[in-house]
Amino acid sequence: MSLLNRLPGFLRSPAGLEWTILRRLPLIALVGTALPVAGALAAALALGGDPDGDKLATTVQIVLAGVMVLHWTAVFTVGLACAIVWIAKGPAYVADAYELIDSDRPAQ
Repeated sequence: MSLLNRLPGFLRSPAGLEWTILRRLPLIALVGTALPVAGALAAALALGGDPDGDKLATTVQIVLAGVMVLHWTAVFTVGLACAIVWIAKGPAYVADAYELIDSDRPAQ
């Protein structure tokens, strides 16, 4: 007996938008990481030097770090949703039957 029994006669759903999104996610993650890093470096170079500029550059870097973490969270969430849709479109499986001892009336 195998661990997973496929449902006979089940037609698998064709791939859809989830594969298109999954293929683009690495590029989206890379661009969404590179832009805040570039902005933080630009803020450090442009605003560095005097104490007020250093404080503003640090604030900009903290905000951009938050934007980057938010972007990573969104990319992970979209990727997880695509994986769930991909699994749901896969083959159907049948659970093993569980025979009840007293299915017609309760035991005494």
